[in-house]
Amino acid sequence: MGDETLLLVMGVSGSGKTTVGAMLAGRLRWRYAEADDFHPAANVAKMAAGEPLTDADRWPWLGAIAAWMDERRAAGEPAVVTCSALKRSYRDLLRADRRDVRLVYLRGDRELIAGRLVARHGHFFPDKLLASQFADLEEPGVDEDPLVVPIEGTPDEIVDRIVAGLDT
Repeated sequence: MGDETLLLVMGVSGSGKTTVGAMLAGRLRWRYAEADDFHPAANVAKMAAGEPLTDADRWPWLGAIAAWMDERRAAGEPAVVTCSALKRSYRDLLRADRRDVRLVYLRGDRELIAGRLVARHGHFFPDKLLASQFADLEEPGVDEDPLVVPIEGTPDEIVDRIVAGLDT
């Protein structure tokens, strides 16, 4: 592994962020956080009602995630955090002055992800919001030095790809 002490695993809803992020953190023996846990109740209610979040809804949420990241860094605790981080401006906020953060982008096509969302139960994010996720998605640029990982295959295979990519 390189100098990363915090991995930011990003992608649209249904790309496997939570499953893969938790497994990755377990394999690395690092702390883990899921960005959905930082949403205020109003954001969760809005998404559950089928309404996409606005940037105004997202900024306080992203600030809470950034604060958690800073707490981990200050404590010297390596960590994995999963967050959609669809827009460059969101990633810029989460990576600002944090050179030890490595971006891991879980990339998949709309058909594969739509199939996963239809099969998913017990999550507040309805599959009809997937179109808004892809509309908002600004894939990471080369200057963000992302580790781009295809999401085809099992979660174990995806984690293997991430670990192998971090070792190069």
